[in-house]
Amino acid sequence: MRKNTIIFLFGMSLFFAACNNGGTQTANSTTSAATEQAATPAASDTKSYDPKRGEGKFDETNVQLGALDAAMAGKGKAIAEAKCFSCHKTSDERLVGPGWKGVTERRTAPWLMNFITNPDAMIDKDPEVQAQLEICLVRMPNQNLAETEAREILEFMRQNDGAK
Repeated sequence: MRKNTIIFLFGMSLFFAACNNGGTQTANSTTSAATEQAATPAASDTKSYDPKRGEGKFDETNVQLGALDAAMAGKGKAIAEAKCFSCHKTSDERLVGPGWKGVTERRTAPWLMNFITNPDAMIDKDPEVQAQLEICLVRMPNQNLAETEAREILEFMRQNDGAK
């Protein structure tokens, strides 16, 4: 019994030593380096960046909004439940990422489509997204969504914001 206690205490000592300062400092320095790198894009990248459109292939010519398409919004909700709601809420409350409430009022449809389909380039170039990254500390992963899926999520976001 005493031998088991000694082994247990020794094992716990190793565990705490491994997880204490060394692990935390490494994680923090890695996070800080990633955040610093994301927060300082190359000057040439930001000069051509359009903060109303974002970075990607979508603009006012290929993202047309009309009356809310409830069927499309329903598909978008299903996709969001599978791919987005582990990090986002439909309210203004932050989970891992920011809440979605009011996002279609703050951002243009092309910007949202570009961010949904091309988050890495947007994170690297958009100053507001970089500021959000400093708050959330987690980069939005590229979900590799098809254009139709991204459009359906946008329609769900519009529905969530009360579009008719």
